[in-house]
Amino acid sequence: MATWEEFEGAAPELAAAVRARFAATKHHVLATLRRDGSPRVSGTEVEFEGGEMRLGSMTGAVKARDLQRDGRFGIHANPGDGSMEGGDAKVAGVAFELPSEDSHLFRLDIQEVVHTSVDGDRLVVRWWTPEAGLREIRRA
Repeated sequence: MATWEEFEGAAPELAAAVRARFAATKHHVLATLRRDGSPRVSGTEVEFEGGEMRLGSMTGAVKARDLQRDGRFGIHANPGDGSMEGGDAKVAGVAFELPSEDSHLFRLDIQEVVHTSVDGDRLVVRWWTPEAGLREIRRA
């Protein structure tokens, strides 16, 4: 796994594109695992601070309880108006709770980042993992 800062250092262009997608709108879609292992999707906001990608939650929220029990997550940036301008971004990894006085705060450690965009008539998929680094495919 990697911090946002480590990812940014390893793949700066991809990190900039992904961060721009998360900055383009406020609300995103978080996937967590319920106690029985089935998926739960929730709205969330993310922030980038101190070289980390973070998300917060109200005290006692089910998504926070999910992450406390099993930190695995996937988060999909809100596509905004639905166009592919700016691409589409997803981050997956493990969340770790940080001390917070009146809410839940989680640092997101990264296992995979994916950015999908369109270049002319080609679909471009770029992804990064700490183990394999940056990869790209282009499809007509």
